[in-house]
Amino acid sequence: MEKYQILDWLNPGALGVNLVVEETKTKVKHVIKQVECIDEHQANEALEELMPLLKLQHAHISIYQELFIMWNSETSSLFLCLVMEHHEGSFQNVIEKNRAAKTAMDSEWLQNMLGQVLDAVDYLHHLDVIHRNLKPSNIALVSNDHCKLQDLSSNTLMTDKAKWNVRVEEDPFQKSWMAPEALSFSFSQKSDVWSLGCIILDMASCSFLDTLGAMRLRRSIRSSPASLSGVLRTMEERKVPDAKTFQALLPLMLQADPAERVTVRDVIHVTFVRSNFRSSGIAQVLRRQAVPEFVIDMLLESNVASIFGLPWPAELVEVLLTVMKQHQRILDIQLRACTLLLRTLGQALAQDAAATVANTSTIAAVLLSVLQSHPVEEQLLATVYSLLTIVASQGLAMDELQRAGLFEDILKRLDSLPRNRDICIHGLSLLWALLVDAIIVNKAPLERAPALVAEVLATFPGDAEVAEAGCAVLWLLSLLGCIQEQECAEVVDLLLQSIRLHQDRVLLVNNAYRGLASLAKVSELAALQVVLPRETGGGLDLIRETYQLHCDDPEVVESVCLLLAYLAAYKEILSELASSGIQPLVVEIHGRFTSSLELVSYAASVLHRLEAAAQPSSEGGR
Repeated sequence: MEKYQILDWLNPGALGVNLVVEETKTKVKHVIKQVECIDEHQANEALEELMPLLKLQHAHISIYQELFIMWNSETSSLFLCLVMEHHEGSFQNVIEKNRAAKTAMDSEWLQNMLGQVLDAVDYLHHLDVIHRNLKPSNIALVSNDHCKLQDLSSNTLMTDKAKWNVRVEEDPFQKSWMAPEALSFSFSQKSDVWSLGCIILDMASCSFLDTLGAMRLRRSIRSSPASLSGVLRTMEERKVPDAKTFQALLPLMLQADPAERVTVRDVIHVTFVRSNFRSSGIAQVLRRQAVPEFVIDMLLESNVASIFGLPWPAELVEVLLTVMKQHQRILDIQLRACTLLLRTLGQALAQDAAATVANTSTIAAVLLSVLQSHPVEEQLLATVYSLLTIVASQGLAMDELQRAGLFEDILKRLDSLPRNRDICIHGLSLLWALLVDAIIVNKAPLERAPALVAEVLATFPGDAEVAEAGCAVLWLLSLLGCIQEQECAEVVDLLLQSIRLHQDRVLLVNNAYRGLASLAKVSELAALQVVLPRETGGGLDLIRETYQLHCDDPEVVESVCLLLAYLAAYKEILSELASSGIQPLVVEIHGRFTSSLELVSYAASVLHRLEAAAQPSSEGGR
């Protein structure tokens, strides 16, 4: 503290006292949060957990400038000091200003700021970092059109129950920004989503709710969803800008059960894809998912020339849809119309990958009706699935497709027609397109999906296109938590087998390693299955082979390194990693890809754990 001069004492936070200070040499202002620790062990543990945050690099995240431990001899107390950037304004100031004037937030400003916040939180969650303390006062305003998250916390500090209970009593807002499970010291990415939902709710309702009423509302929605419904109706009645979007979004974010709560990526799609919000901060997150190359190749097998030379011949599409609706029962007409529609849209998509399909809702409705009219015609079914894949990739008719029970329909076909290659590959392609942008709240329809996809892969083990589609779907199912513990071993074996048989297909290899990493992250059984020795060679041997073949592809190397990072999280596997000689490979990756923050972070995590495991433990070693 010698190099800082204290200028002001701010209101104490949940964890400690905040000081406005100035560096004596540079005259630069900072905020120092002083957190009183029980003992040196707690201080060191929190310090170790917070140190990686110094390496974060994001335009909308204010990282800590410095972390240190100090002893206060006057109070005989040990303090962990967190040095942060100093900013005069925050979201809290803006909310209070609008609340005092009883005016709604400017829609353009709110959309831009929300985009920046979502981009920052998505970045943190991608690195498995949880903010834990999201609230308006912790979103600093650098300028009128630029904000930053600040004051990230650690699990060690946030789960100090004795200090927590005291602070809750002292805090006038009584931790009303925090998720229900966070009050019981359980933090996850979903608890950040709840806090973010409370922030959006406060910004959207500040024109008609005073400070006390807003605080009571945040507390009540933990146990009474009806209170949220009431304020959402009031927003619409008072014509709050973007009220419709908030009505769709906030009930998804403010689910009391974390398992039912959406992810940050889901929030982004609801606001900036489906509702067309605009923000300078969301561009990187909204890279539209394109239809995979293997789907485009299949669509263009006939090499039909572009009809009339137009990228999207809208008039022809309208004519075809009209004919299909008028002659729905005539199979031959449906086959020819769907084939022509597929060739038209497929050719246009190949010419312009950024093109969009008009009237996707109408196309989807007609195609779903065709499925109902001809449920057993396999050739027509495969063609309709291909068309629906194009529609689903646009993301605009996603709700209609899900409500129509398309998940269940695809799985039924995979179950009843496991040896029909066309049905399997087109069904998997459509399943991928539905899952990649879907907001899955009810996972029940997908319970059978992993077993059915596994059966398809087992039926066509040497088919590269089937394997590519299957690996992509298994990766998304693993991300969504749809693969049960008892299914992990079989899925891991199939992913490893697909990589081994098709090492030359970059998309397949990348998706398969992503799937393995997702499974290893949540299941020790899956992680052990990866490293298990086999007659054909273990997973670690395969990792080395993949790196040798794709060492110049940063995306593949990142997926491989992510898997290694999750494997290294298990003590039982560390010895296997060490004995297999994986460390030199990780050292090489760490040195080669210095421009990729994620890659360096994953590699450093693996090396840290390997080095720690190699050193004998000692008491008081920190």
